Amino acid sequence: MDQETRRNAERRLRRIQGQVEGLQRMLDEDRYCVDVLHQIAAVRAALDQTGKVILGAHVETCVADAFASGSAGDREKKKDELLEVFSRFIRLGDR
Repeated sequence: MDQETRRNAERRLRRIQGQVEGLQRMLDEDRYCVDVLHQIAAVRAALDQTGKVILGAHVETCVADAFASGSAGDREKKKDELLEVFSRFIRLGDR
């Protein structure tokens, strides 16, 4: 993963960490359930976006390198790996 993507992901994860800590405070303060649920949805969306950033970097580097290498085995392995990752993202979005 390149440094720019890493910094972007780290920044996003720190923000998400703050959101999760805010959720804990909301529970401690006995905040309205719907408000807590909205914040949970926001955290999920932020995690999904962070995943997309990392997935995009993976496709641009690891997957592209495997396909450019000329090795049929590497291409097949990366293709299978990518399909598995996509299927997990699709399942997450169907909650």
